[in-house]
Amino acid sequence: MKVCFLTNEYPPRIYGGAGVHVDYLSRELAKTIDVDVRCFGDQDSRKGRLTVKGYELDTSSFSCPEPLKSVFGAVQRCLDFNTTNIDADLVHCHTWYSHFGGILAKKNYGIPLVVTTHSLEPLRPWKREQLAGGYDFSVWVEKTALEMADAVIAVSNETKGDIERLFEVDPKRVHVIHNGIDLDEYRKVDATGALARHGVDLKQPILLFVGRITRQKGIIHLVRAIQFMDPDFQIVLCAGAPDTPEIGEEMKETVEAAQKTRKGIFWIAEMLDRPAAVELYSHASVFCCPSIYEPFGIINLEAMACETAVVASAVGGIKEVVVDGETGFLVPVDFVTGSFKLANPEKFSRDLATKINQLMKDRSLRDRFGRAGRKRAEEHFSWSRIAEKTKELYRTLM
Repeated sequence: MKVCFLTNEYPPRIYGGAGVHVDYLSRELAKTIDVDVRCFGDQDSRKGRLTVKGYELDTSSFSCPEPLKSVFGAVQRCLDFNTTNIDADLVHCHTWYSHFGGILAKKNYGIPLVVTTHSLEPLRPWKREQLAGGYDFSVWVEKTALEMADAVIAVSNETKGDIERLFEVDPKRVHVIHNGIDLDEYRKVDATGALARHGVDLKQPILLFVGRITRQKGIIHLVRAIQFMDPDFQIVLCAGAPDTPEIGEEMKETVEAAQKTRKGIFWIAEMLDRPAAVELYSHASVFCCPSIYEPFGIINLEAMACETAVVASAVGGIKEVVVDGETGFLVPVDFVTGSFKLANPEKFSRDLATKINQLMKDRSLRDRFGRAGRKRAEEHFSWSRIAEKTKELYRTLM
């Protein structure tokens, strides 16, 4: 069996959970089948049964509006994916950036199309800030790909429900296969170099956030919650890769305002490599994920694997990862009906702070949550289990 992966992200060019997923899944699958990864970038490697080829793009001649360059760039790369011969038994797409390539492969090469839904465009209306009219294209190409796919993989049961509600897809073609975690790489470590480099005091408790600066991740709500938090712990915000200059500036202003009210707020405005991230997870007292939309929420799983208690918003697939009162606390989110606008943003921030304060005051509870989180990661989310389920799905299509 041979599968062709089409993806925007692949190491070393990873900025989100989808890239992490493709990285680990492709390597795990390549232990038993041939995997041909085609991605955005300049990657070029072959190791065992795994081949990775990046497709570069010169946008210097593009005269379209700036937000559309990434959209038309994706279309161009999807064409390039296909003009290079595809000899795989099926094509497997990840994120809307690669969907047009999957459509072309299915139609032109006559092979089954599999799509993993790491997120759904109709549920990310804030992406218009980043893509302008290109957002309408992303919605259209995703809908087209999902409705013609031979199989659609939802990363959570909640996402499966969203797919069946939003698209004309036969429920029999929608399969739930969760994200996974590398339990050897993500485990509690003693190293402290990354924290020391950024001036974090290891003798004081730490609240940690790791993620991109985007509306989806709810980072602004967390920063605004700082005013309601107890003053006797540090706050480390590992947040980079803003979706737009506007949200980047909003983040800067909000953090600076919070830093005027208390000491011990550290903003690491970059996307750390994996060893540094594991170090931060390992030494954090509490990890917070304030997302307002999260099909799965792999960052919670990463924290749990490092034995860190979690406070997360009760949305999407997070509810299938974090067990309320067992591996962490889930905080309800109330939305204005029919939108992703919070009905009461201040209440959400206060509720986050309340649960964070509760855990920060109770070390024994944090430790219990941390141990339970590691156990849950081991029992339910190993990549070997995820890869086997994926191969079983492939076999049904062949």
